[in-house]
Amino acid sequence: MLDFSQGSLGTFLKEKLKDFQPEMVSYEYGTVSSCADGIVRISGLSHALYGELLRFENDIYGIALDTSLEGVGAALLSRGSSVRPGSRVQGTGRVADIGVGSELLGRVVDPIGRPLDGHPLTVRAYRQVESPAPAIMDRAPVDTPMETGILAVDSMIPIGRGQRELIIGDRQTGKTSIALSAMMNQKDTGVICVYCAIGQKAASVANLVRTLEESGTLAHSVVVASTAADSAAMQYLAPYAACAVGEHFMHQGKDVLVVYDDLSKHAVAYRAMSLLLRRPSGREAYPGDVFYLHSRLLERAAHLSPELGGGSMTALPIVETMAGDISAYIPTNVISITDGQIYLESELFHAGVRPAVNVGLSVSRVGRSAQYDAMKAVSGSLRLEVAQYRDMAVFAQFGADVDVATKKLLDRGLRMTELLKQSKERILKLSEQVVILSALHSDALEKVEVSAVRRFVMALLDWLEANHADWLRSIDTTKALPQSLAAALNQGIQEFAAQWEG
Repeated sequence: MLDFSQGSLGTFLKEKLKDFQPEMVSYEYGTVSSCADGIVRISGLSHALYGELLRFENDIYGIALDTSLEGVGAALLSRGSSVRPGSRVQGTGRVADIGVGSELLGRVVDPIGRPLDGHPLTVRAYRQVESPAPAIMDRAPVDTPMETGILAVDSMIPIGRGQRELIIGDRQTGKTSIALSAMMNQKDTGVICVYCAIGQKAASVANLVRTLEESGTLAHSVVVASTAADSAAMQYLAPYAACAVGEHFMHQGKDVLVVYDDLSKHAVAYRAMSLLLRRPSGREAYPGDVFYLHSRLLERAAHLSPELGGGSMTALPIVETMAGDISAYIPTNVISITDGQIYLESELFHAGVRPAVNVGLSVSRVGRSAQYDAMKAVSGSLRLEVAQYRDMAVFAQFGADVDVATKKLLDRGLRMTELLKQSKERILKLSEQVVILSALHSDALEKVEVSAVRRFVMALLDWLEANHADWLRSIDTTKALPQSLAAALNQGIQEFAAQWEG
């Protein structure tokens, strides 16, 4: 059972900092001049660092977020503290950091490294939650696929290792499900996953951890959680802490997938802190540096050059829209930072098309360079065909007479839509995706009723697994589809279609 209570934050940080023994005999102190809504104004502490942990009386801690000639502005890391004007503040000389390393795998921690799963945690290394992004010359091209196991994504909007792909859409349209499927699909690939929950309900985080545990994904994952009950400062730190955990593995030469769920709540928490710190507000009351807030986070995702170990960190930030408005402030900011977006449409979701990917507004700026040869051979013009069908279906719904060519396009589009439907429990391997798209390109589906397309394809996969398992193993192993295997696969599809029709 996860423990999301605040606990003794002061005790935890005091133990963490007990080994820090400064040699100086004089200490710099400040005095609290005002305290309201978790924001503290401090006079003095002229040498405080940005992001430094500050120790208040009664072992209460905060983080310095505003330094000026008038003093220091800090955000408390716990709610309902007993900080009062006139109380004394001392700098720790230590910028906020988090424990990193393999000890975190399978664990649930908060943004400063406290375990939330009820078990003790001992780490050997720490990393600052804020660090500079890799330079351009330290990066390598994104050319290795990060497979999600979702046919609609892997075939039309491929994601590469080291890429930043935004998942955007209204609430309850399946954004988290896509991220979870991507995490579950890394089970046997050696990719380490980091899931960052920002401002979510504790019950939702507990359910998600249970899902990861039941699927066997938690063993190679780390969950960094800051729930809605936490202070705005903790929610602000959460994505940077998760990024620091992933960066440690990336610099060891490993591949990492980090999910930020979601950056809309992160921006709201930062806005709340900024307004209380009396910073000037801009569009939609967000402070002027809200773009830098997310850009300095997402730019840390990269595919490092071979000289630096060749590790990668792939970022899947999630942003929630209101009524499908992707032109709002935070969505447009994050779209401009990332390397593409997967846009989920509520109308498609309610129509039963799941995942509800809007192909017209979704894009991957890495493109087909992040696809295996087998997928390149069969995905071809699928994206264009789906987009054309969606446009054509808008006119066809008015009942207008259509010519033979248009009717054929609509019939094929209906079957494509059925093929791309996928439940969140069903994760497809590369070979299964290649078989499904090969069936679409053959004429085997033309004689199958639209309502039976999915049953046909699932039965086809079972038949191939039973009779030609070596074909599927070859595709999964070599990641390629040579002409001989493509011809044999097409012949097998025709053979099964004949049996199905009979």
